Amino acid sequence: MVTEVTDQDFEEEVIKSTLPVLVDLWAPWCRPCRMVAPVVDKLAERYKGRFKFCRLNVDENPQTASKYRIMSIPTLMFFKNGEAVDTVVGAVPERALQPKIDELL
Repeated sequence: MVTEVTDQDFEEEVIKSTLPVLVDLWAPWCRPCRMVAPVVDKLAERYKGRFKFCRLNVDENPQTASKYRIMSIPTLMFFKNGEAVDTVVGAVPERALQPKIDELL
């Protein structure tokens, strides 16, 4: 399951998470974002209980997007122990994300 997060609950859901987190930063009008969404959903099912997956709409949550200097979407950010540890920009295939997830487990 992918958790929708906002500027208001980002710290609680992502920064304070005891699990590593992948955050999908997206917007509804972004076609590549819509291509990445099913990949993130699939990974969320595969890693359920071991890795947390969140989605943040950058149009509705500009504070978080600004804080992490998100210049283009989709951007996938990886967090561990409250720190941003890796970032992938663009619509990437599952095989590009899986090793990064495995590395953080």
